[in-house]
Amino acid sequence: MGFRENLKEWVKEALGELGGRASINEVARQIWLDHEADLKSAGDYFYSWQYDMRWAAQRLRDKGALGFHKVGSKSVWTLR
Repeated sequence: MGFRENLKEWVKEALGELGGRASINEVARQIWLDHEADLKSAGDYFYSWQYDMRWAAQRLRDKGALGFHKVGSKSVWTLR
């Protein structure tokens, strides 16, 4: 599985660990806590993983697996 495909799974995994709903920053923090070693060994993706995480989330939204809404000024992702 490629790095971007892994990120889709990591986003879902992180949201599950965070109760099914979290801000983008909370998801990024959880992915870092769970996959720091993977991220550090991902070559150039180490420098773009948060951008790629958003790409992965958009693909999940397109498939109906992820919801998105605003709470004040924060963007929140939810598992569906």
